[in-house]
Amino acid sequence: MSAVPDTTVVALKRTEGAERTLVCLGFCGGGTAAYHKWAAAMPAATDLLAVCYPGREGRFVEDFADSWGALAEDATAAVRAATAAGGPYVLFGHSMGGWMAFDVTCRLAAAGDPAPEALVVSSCNAPDRGLTARDRFPAQRDGDGELLTWMSTHGLLPAHVLGDEDLTEMAVELMRADIRVRDTFTYGGAKVTVPLQVFSGADDPVVGDDAGTRWGGLTTAAHRHDVLPGGHFYTPEVWRTLPDRIPALTAPDGQPHTPPTGHTDRRRAA
Repeated sequence: MSAVPDTTVVALKRTEGAERTLVCLGFCGGGTAAYHKWAAAMPAATDLLAVCYPGREGRFVEDFADSWGALAEDATAAVRAATAAGGPYVLFGHSMGGWMAFDVTCRLAAAGDPAPEALVVSSCNAPDRGLTARDRFPAQRDGDGELLTWMSTHGLLPAHVLGDEDLTEMAVELMRADIRVRDTFTYGGAKVTVPLQVFSGADDPVVGDDAGTRWGGLTTAAHRHDVLPGGHFYTPEVWRTLPDRIPALTAPDGQPHTPPTGHTDRRRAA
């Protein structure tokens, strides 16, 4: 990996002679912690890296990004550095991170940098409609209590945070910073040229039923849509083992076992 601080690209699993890398981008209000438990579920010979955005974890002393463009530039630089050594990689993003992963893939292509073998987006509507009312949850207008309720009900906010006033204050500050960035997002009209896999929760109140179809229109390659049990973060067991559901991590050619281009494979998984 090139010269990038390990506070920006966090290595969650390193394997000698790794054949592929899964690079994860964070969701609104989150960091890299949610991906730590994936290390045990990674396929053999696959590294696991997570990008840390400014203003959190090891980058706590840095200012939050003040716009979508600024955060996307930061994330693109991080992914570029994380994959500079070469070798195939899969790019993953959850919720706001799904849009970020899509944007980063487009930016890498525009710069002539190596593209991921596959793009995997999770719990997010397709960005081609722009930021709709459905996507503005949680919202800037929400009070601190409402944000904490959202994070504890629909997110992965650890229980111990709710019992610590300082930690809850930090969690709310981080969420508000990411909401402000999210709300500056605009869709620029680009498509990706890599295979695309979409995950959504059967009971997620944020993601529309047409998410898989609309996302499929944003790639010129094959795509598939998997509907998983649970809400925005599925069920704890599904989240913990989500890498097992990404065929691109084990397929010899990185393909996510998709139908022909132009068709959405909507699979409801147990």
